[in-house]
Amino acid sequence: VSGYSSSEEVQNISEFYPQELAVTNSRVDGLEVRINEIEAGSFSETTTASFSADFYLGGVDGGTTATNDPFMATYGFQIDLNTSFTGEDSLDISLDAGNTSTTTTSVAEFDGNATGDNLMVDGVMYTFPIGTATAFVGDNTDGSALFTTACTYGGPTNTLDDCGNVNAGITNGGVAAGASYDFGNGFTAAVGYAGATEDTGIMTEETLDAYGLNAAYTGDNYGLSATYGVIESTTGTPAVLDDNEDSYLALNAYYTPEGNLPSVSIGYEIGDDGSKTSLEEITSFFLGLQWDEVGPGSAGLAMGHSGTVEGTEEEYMYEAYYSYPVNDGMTITPVVYIKESATSGQDDATGVLVKTSFSF
Repeated sequence: VSGYSSSEEVQNISEFYPQELAVTNSRVDGLEVRINEIEAGSFSETTTASFSADFYLGGVDGGTTATNDPFMATYGFQIDLNTSFTGEDSLDISLDAGNTSTTTTSVAEFDGNATGDNLMVDGVMYTFPIGTATAFVGDNTDGSALFTTACTYGGPTNTLDDCGNVNAGITNGGVAAGASYDFGNGFTAAVGYAGATEDTGIMTEETLDAYGLNAAYTGDNYGLSATYGVIESTTGTPAVLDDNEDSYLALNAYYTPEGNLPSVSIGYEIGDDGSKTSLEEITSFFLGLQWDEVGPGSAGLAMGHSGTVEGTEEEYMYEAYYSYPVNDGMTITPVVYIKESATSGQDDATGVLVKTSFSF
């Protein structure tokens, strides 16, 4: 190399031996082909990935023995992959991991991922247009994926985040399909189906099927929605799935006034358990206030009860939260709640929780 380093000794590239140049050019050409092949078959240009991690800290005092827990810490992690093939469709895959156990009730209100630290497929859904309508098919997802619930409240707890639409918005998972239509000017309608299990077939006597209808109007300042769901269950006598259907009707509305006043969201659901021996009425109620701008973050107050069976006392839950965005990728949300206990001699449960969310 030193022999060719002087400008006096090197006049042009032709001073190299022709054999050396041929070998060098061949290697470069081969490397370029391999690089082009990698670029052509690598990550699709229409695929996007988003990542999120949540850390949960909290404890609960009072309530049942199971809910009276010490201060605990768990985590959740999620990967969302989205791909479009035509520009009008979307293939969505969700991967979850986490160590939040269903018995870890001190942080159960945050509804974290309980996968035992394993990364698992949480849902696969493909959305596509059919004429002027939109349809979807999926597995391990909700039949209400295209439903619209008129609610602006964004609280962090699991009990109140459905805004009172607890059962009508079918969420029993399994194989799912549905369609929606946008009439314009804020009016939409949707239908959905979900089968709770895949190994017993679709729409069979062995399958716990669920069907739903949804209609909504959403405007700048107010919105209304009605959701009706039918869910097959194993309750009743005889335990014939097709004959035992729980039906629910949920009504939701929101109003967002001008100025610094909070938005108001309200929801009420009524249904029955479809039992052959009796028709027990089941109700849920929700009322929430949300301030979108309180200092650097947002705040909310809410109350409600979920799935109260006729003849039993409502166990109301009250919560207050503040969501503070530390930066574009990190948000801290503390929440305090009180959950009433209808059991005689049992104290109400008081929870103090903090959720730290990272998105990247």
